[in-house]
Amino acid sequence: MKEITTLVLIFCSSVLSLAQSEITGKVVDANSGTPLSYATIQLLQVKDDALITGGITDDNGDFSLEANPGEYYVIMDFMGYDQWQSDPFNLSEQKNYDLGTVQLQEGSNTLDEVVVQAEKSTMELSLDKRIFNVGKDLGNAGGSAVEILNNIPSVTVDVEGNVRLRGSNSVRILIDGKPSGLVSFKGGEGLQQLQASLIEKVEVITNPSARYEAEGMSGIINIVLKKERREGFNGSFETTLGYPLNVGGAANLNYRHKMINFFINYGINYRKTPSYTTVYQEVYRNDTTFISEQEYDGVKDGFDNNIRGGMDFFFNDKNILTASYLLSRSDGKRLTDLRYDDYVFSTDNLDSYTLRTQDETETEPISEYVLSYRSLFSREGHELNARVSYMDHWETSDQIYEQYSYFPDGTRDPNRDLYQTSLNDETEEQLLMQVDYVQPFAQEGKFEFGVRSSFRDMVNDYVVEERDENGDMQVLPGLDNKFTYRERIHAVYGILGNKSNKFSYQAGLRGEWTDIETVLEETLESNPREYFNFFPSVHLTYDLPADNAIQLSYSRRVQRPAYNDLSPFVTFSDNRNYFSGNPDLNPEFSDVYELGHVKYFDKGSISSAIYYRYVTDKILRIRRVNEQGFSITVPENLATENAFGAEFTSGYTPYDWWKLDLSFNFFRSIIDGTNIDEDFSSDTYSWLVRQTSRFTFIPTMDIQFRINYEAPMDTPQGSRKALYFFDLAINKDVFNEKGTITLNISDIFNTRIYRNIIEGDSFYSEVDAQRIRRQINLNISYRLNQ
Repeated sequence: MKEITTLVLIFCSSVLSLAQSEITGKVVDANSGTPLSYATIQLLQVKDDALITGGITDDNGDFSLEANPGEYYVIMDFMGYDQWQSDPFNLSEQKNYDLGTVQLQEGSNTLDEVVVQAEKSTMELSLDKRIFNVGKDLGNAGGSAVEILNNIPSVTVDVEGNVRLRGSNSVRILIDGKPSGLVSFKGGEGLQQLQASLIEKVEVITNPSARYEAEGMSGIINIVLKKERREGFNGSFETTLGYPLNVGGAANLNYRHKMINFFINYGINYRKTPSYTTVYQEVYRNDTTFISEQEYDGVKDGFDNNIRGGMDFFFNDKNILTASYLLSRSDGKRLTDLRYDDYVFSTDNLDSYTLRTQDETETEPISEYVLSYRSLFSREGHELNARVSYMDHWETSDQIYEQYSYFPDGTRDPNRDLYQTSLNDETEEQLLMQVDYVQPFAQEGKFEFGVRSSFRDMVNDYVVEERDENGDMQVLPGLDNKFTYRERIHAVYGILGNKSNKFSYQAGLRGEWTDIETVLEETLESNPREYFNFFPSVHLTYDLPADNAIQLSYSRRVQRPAYNDLSPFVTFSDNRNYFSGNPDLNPEFSDVYELGHVKYFDKGSISSAIYYRYVTDKILRIRRVNEQGFSITVPENLATENAFGAEFTSGYTPYDWWKLDLSFNFFRSIIDGTNIDEDFSSDTYSWLVRQTSRFTFIPTMDIQFRINYEAPMDTPQGSRKALYFFDLAINKDVFNEKGTITLNISDIFNTRIYRNIIEGDSFYSEVDAQRIRRQINLNISYRLNQ
């Protein structure tokens, strides 16, 4: 019966379509000529303004609508652009109507248009990409890039600074479309140095095409820094005061006159970041249970400076040369107090306790140079982009540890006193060259081709010394070495795409040759790796009636071990719990499938997706505890992971005074680690939800409230408990709507505590950690000609 009904509907649709005509056109950015993908197109009837049909533009900015003969007009919308409306036109039977190329204008410099631009949505949803505009989310005021990522649907940042997308930490983080030194040594934790006031938007791509580098199995997060190209002198200024202490300021300026545009961004910030961790651990040995209660109470003083400047030279409206320079410097001081209480059998039987302090001074400057060129040819969509970038990055960390042990009655045990030092110098240099070319063909087809080469060298010189009984400093065995990492990745890709009526396709193939070598110079240990891999991608899209579209996509991805995953040097701040890399790690490979849907309607949009990810050589950190109760956590390759999930993201405005954003992600992860240990396997379900409501009770004042919840989940060695927290922000326009004051309270009730249970054959551990505490920030911003 279902098949008969389907055939009847298809037949009726075919008969009706014989009498319909087609309206076509193309939507581009008025300044750059860049096609605007997923712009909303509405066809309305002149006599009663009734909505007849609608659709969205494809990757080339093209669209087509079908309608019966009549008198119509078209309205076009795209987030952040002025609405465009056509003149009325008559559509006759069997005769198509071409609107040509429509150029949409961004919000310009008048005060009235500033008000329009201020309504720019927090989220912009499309099939292959989601864009989150930083300035519209009140919860970002006064924060850093870490807080921004924590506010993005399906993205979380854990207690160690690891960024996760859809429950996976195998995600590629880029800044302005390229790798950055901010995440080289520290991973996501390094983003704490980048102020939110310097960031324009964040792009999340969950299943990238062959155009993008193959790194990042769960997808790519691209952080786009602010940059203006408006005529004349424009800018914005911000200042922040917060508790715990957070003092900073930023300026984003540009001046454009005819062919030349100068831009500069500067941010300065001083911040105290307190953290607190507790560990309860049981170790079983010789029919005896040894119990340890551990407390870590620390604070980091961070002084960060970021400056980025550059120039655009417009040879004409189709050829642009851009040069820019970024200098980021972070100076930090970390003081940590640690206490270990050791018991036998029960916490009523104290055996001893130990006090340890960490005093760390670190300096980290990063220099990045970028030269890019863009050429737009006479045919729309025909373009060439080239870029060369160079990064010079180093970090030095000088640490002093003092440790004193005591008997249960408080008497000091001088035989167990320790005085240790750790010196860690790291350097990184990277050269990146990339060329991308797009050649349109036929009416809506295009061919893309590109090449990319990356040269990266990193060195870590590490030594730990301890004072002996004579007062002399001696190098600890195995803790003096120089680790070098050499990486060469060369890639070439091609993509072919076209559209037929409502169906469009894109098929691509990327080839990457990887040459990596790690060396421990003191012990002459070398581990070279060379491999070549193909990474295919396929994206199939079908436009449905009434502003709907679906897309089926596939891509093959890789996650190469990060630098910290390979470096064998252990962290030494905690001499009971060590973390180390593993030079023998293999890369992860994954096959990713996704079915996505997007629906646009008058009051908002909704995006949904179901996805499946199959991973081989899954990288996961494994914790082991020895007989003394000392743990070491090392990344290892587990056999496989099967991950399934469903995701829903929506932006909706039920009333003029209420804007609602909702995201929900449900996933199942099946990890097989039996290649390491029979017990290292898990099958878990989990989900996370984030809901944001923004209320505008009076025209110049907004109130925003956010709920965050991450459900518990199992891991191969235990479980992670639920996490929840609430955020509140209030802003008020001042200075004739050229300025804004924002009060932001993140984690109102101070409940953002990461709680984990880790178990093994001979141990049981409970870890509670709070690295990001409740933060209250007052932010004042002022806009000049914006």
